Amino acid sequence: MTNIGLGCSKFTFAVYLANTPNMLEYQDISNVNSLVSGEVNAIGQACGNGWRKVFNVYAKLLYALNPTDFDFAQRAPTWQQYRDSYLLQTGSATALLFSPPVLNANTQTIHIICGRTYAKALLSSGKLEANLVWIDDEFAIDVKNRLVVCPYFDYRQLSNIKIERLSVMLSGLVLDLSN
Repeated sequence: MTNIGLGCSKFTFAVYLANTPNMLEYQDISNVNSLVSGEVNAIGQACGNGWRKVFNVYAKLLYALNPTDFDFAQRAPTWQQYRDSYLLQTGSATALLFSPPVLNANTQTIHIICGRTYAKALLSSGKLEANLVWIDDEFAIDVKNRLVVCPYFDYRQLSNIKIERLSVMLSGLVLDLSN
């Protein structure tokens, strides 16, 4: 199975969404394509507030991660500058994927599926084989595969408090990996 989406082809931090930006240039992508400076903003302008929220929440999450475990926040002084200068670009180690997760317990990659409905659809269709433990109605985790299911990347669904909670869960995956 091939990863399809936007971001660094050598990603170690992957977020999975069910849909692609509604722009012609993203409808037929067949691998992971790095964005260039200004492209996140262009997608937000062309595709609306929903996509701006996805990119903003993604950058806010990376910036909220414990800097002992993740170095994303060290690259820019604010999450906004990180979003505009690094997110999903070559060398960022980040990806936004529209294909099902390709899980390999032997890699260091962190996987985040946005939305319980999308995760359950992947499981029921056989496109995802994971041992998810549901913590509550919104979050699930598979420690072995470094996979987390969380609310969709939207301010109402994944609030700042939930971003902090997700950040702690992701640090826990890094700690489990090092043991």
